[in-house]
Amino acid sequence: MWNYGFVRVAAAVPRVYVADCQANLNQILQWLAHAQQAQADLVVFPELAITGYTCADLFHTQSLLTNAEQTIADLAHRSAQIFTGLILVGAPVPVQGAVYNCVLVLCQGKILGCVPKTYLPTYKEFYEARWFASARQASVEEIRYAGQVTPMGTNLIFRCQDFPSWQTFVEVCEDFWVPVPPSSLAALAGATVLVNASASNEVIGKADWRRQLVLSQSGRCIAGYIYVSCGPGESSTDLVYGGHALVAENGHLLVESERFQPAGCLVITDLDIERLILERQRTTSFGFGNLVFSPPCRWRVIDFRFGAQCPGQQRRLLRQVDGQPFVPRDTSRLAERCREIFSIQVTGLAQRLENIGNPPLVIGVSGGLDSTLALLVCCRTVDRLQLPRTHVHAFTLPGFGTTQRTLQNAQALMRELGVRSTCIDIRRLCFKELQALGHRPFGIDIGNKTFEQFLEELRRVPRECRQDLVFENVQARMRMNLLMNAGFVVGTGDLSELALGWCTYGGDHMSMYNPNVSIPKTLVRFLVEWVAQNEFSGIARQILLDIVATTISPELLPVSDDESWVQATEETIGPYELHDFFLYYFLRFGFGPRKIYFLARHAEFSRKYTEQELHHWLGVFLRRFFANQYKRSCLPDGPKVGTVSLSPRGDWRMPSDAQLSAWLVEWQALTPN
Repeated sequence: MWNYGFVRVAAAVPRVYVADCQANLNQILQWLAHAQQAQADLVVFPELAITGYTCADLFHTQSLLTNAEQTIADLAHRSAQIFTGLILVGAPVPVQGAVYNCVLVLCQGKILGCVPKTYLPTYKEFYEARWFASARQASVEEIRYAGQVTPMGTNLIFRCQDFPSWQTFVEVCEDFWVPVPPSSLAALAGATVLVNASASNEVIGKADWRRQLVLSQSGRCIAGYIYVSCGPGESSTDLVYGGHALVAENGHLLVESERFQPAGCLVITDLDIERLILERQRTTSFGFGNLVFSPPCRWRVIDFRFGAQCPGQQRRLLRQVDGQPFVPRDTSRLAERCREIFSIQVTGLAQRLENIGNPPLVIGVSGGLDSTLALLVCCRTVDRLQLPRTHVHAFTLPGFGTTQRTLQNAQALMRELGVRSTCIDIRRLCFKELQALGHRPFGIDIGNKTFEQFLEELRRVPRECRQDLVFENVQARMRMNLLMNAGFVVGTGDLSELALGWCTYGGDHMSMYNPNVSIPKTLVRFLVEWVAQNEFSGIARQILLDIVATTISPELLPVSDDESWVQATEETIGPYELHDFFLYYFLRFGFGPRKIYFLARHAEFSRKYTEQELHHWLGVFLRRFFANQYKRSCLPDGPKVGTVSLSPRGDWRMPSDAQLSAWLVEWQALTPN
């Protein structure tokens, strides 16, 4: 899957036989066969996996060192028949009268490099300086080992010529625990996959600390980080080794092994190298780290290639692609996320109000998700400012598409919240404006008709003919005109609507402050539901939950007499869960249509939609996103709450006249099955 930017990596914890190199080789070969079956590109084995970490003074015996070297030679030869990718394995390597704790990097029979350990723990339960020399003591850059001449050093970066963005750097155990790990410098030099072959014993709480370090280092370095520690079979004279394997990507844990498995284990996942590269490019402070370390390290890039044995490009993705990337899967995390977002919204609005003298708030409430969330924010804001709820003036402005369900929910909610409420039927006002414009809604000549006559003809318009943009816009702008003339208007539109341009310019597009501006539709629903379950009870909770269950609609087109047909937003522009998915990967990582479509096919909702549907709605998203930048270029203020925002003053600065052609060509080249 290199053509989509993914590298498949594995961390193996074999059962160890202390000082029995041949038995350890057999274990390594078995796990390599499993990794090959899973089509892994890289496999990492623990520190000193060839001999076992707990050999102690046996490291100073010639027999063990000779057997280890011969075993590496055998591994290089035999692994070429078993595994096509990169192999990283630990072994003791004697050089110029000293022994170094090293990780050897092999590929298709060739030893690409030898990386010695720099920081030797000699405290508490560790005593490595008794047996090994630090990498800083090595005076050579090349050694002859296991019948091959190979580079040696801590400045080696292994680059795949078939996929140049995949650059691997190796550090050994303690190197990772120091204040400035070598991998930090390697990341600045271009390494995207950082590897740590370790031998970390188990004590209470150490696994949590280890996990935290792995996640933090992958995040700071904007890299993939593969950590693997030795496990079953190591001597338990004084210590126990659990065999901990983790793979993280830019601060997120992708996969983790269960510790204390008697037979060992293998964890496999796919690292998104393209995602890491794009993230580094947009994080402009990332490269400034090179200015801190002077003079810079003299890096040596070791090129390798798979050539004819290049792994297959068409593999099933071995990582979960969340269908709702804005919504945490874990319920406790989701609750915490909702609480934090709600606090950000309230704090932002409160700051704005305090700064301008706490004017009364004006908000239009439709009985839909967005205006409900904004109304709840308004109420909590005035509570925080110790103002009465009547400081919030909420308007219901029913039009030609308003249903009894949403109108009743809006009015009931306002009563329960104790805000000041006003209802203005805008239909007659809009009718007069349509007459003044000389417009013929749905082909109806209304020049000399009364309002009642117009309503009667409107009822007879077939459902399939109920499309009229001017008719919709007049209502949207009428609502905003009334609100703007009433006071300080709090906006209600969300991030998804802004991305798709699903808002009327100068209508619901505008406000004095919008607390919802960076919240996607999929998350708005969960926020309202969370507020219902955690902040309210009784009738108020019932109303909120009914709003959550209501069909998303702008309610601008006439409904049927029995309200069995309502203008459904998602029937027109597509499912919001798809558009939020597209938006996340387009904005957050800069992916193109090809990568987004690939991820959508592997996402949780992939069985819900055909490939043709995914392809179609992706095209709709791209066209609407590019065509509606002019609406986003003049947005009112509002708080950023997540990693994605469309504020023209912050995260997203795009020319309104940008051409879609490059993205459209890439989208058109996709061939759904």
